[in-house]
Amino acid sequence: MATKAYILIKVKTGKANDIVEALKKIPGVEQAHACFGRPDIFVFIGVQDERALSDVVISKVHTIDGVEETDTHIVAD
Repeated sequence: MATKAYILIKVKTGKANDIVEALKKIPGVEQAHACFGRPDIFVFIGVQDERALSDVVISKVHTIDGVEETDTHIVAD
């Protein structure tokens, strides 16, 4: 069963647009939007399972220059 999640991302000042563009290139990322307020970016992702989600967050999202912090919320349905 597929795993869907929202990833809320805090970024360094001035980096949001570059990070959104990098996020959109990650397989499984369906939406990525810079927003006013906190967090700075909202991402919606669909991947194969929770292990794949963890891999994306740790090995892809966290390695983007300017990403300071993430908060992942797995969709319950």
